Amino acid sequence: MNHISWLTYIMLILASYRLTHLIVFDKITEFIRKPFIKKVMVETEDGPKPKEVPKSLFGYLLKCYWCAGVWSAIFIGTCYLLFPKGTFVFILIFSIAGGQSILETFVGVNIKKVDYYSEQKKRINE
Repeated sequence: MNHISWLTYIMLILASYRLTHLIVFDKITEFIRKPFIKKVMVETEDGPKPKEVPKSLFGYLLKCYWCAGVWSAIFIGTCYLLFPKGTFVFILIFSIAGGQSILETFVGVNIKKVDYYSEQKKRINE
């Protein structure tokens, strides 16, 4: 088995995170999920709302972040172990995108907090 440095390991984690997010949530891969998902109406406090549910076990895999994450890790880890040079560019790009998305989430949440507290301050001062 190849020795994996801590930096490579972190890159593999970030690449797996980004690939999982791409499969489960991103609009660009909706065409992959669509044949395996159906919409049903569910009752909520605000009335009936459409909800996407899996048609099959494969559909569940495509909608379940935890499930897709395991398979993404298996895919990326195996590809790296078998073809380290060939998959490094893919891993580099996806790990940069994964790190960026984590930072964006953190910054976005904090920007919303700042906006929220600014709005609360305005209401108190009025």
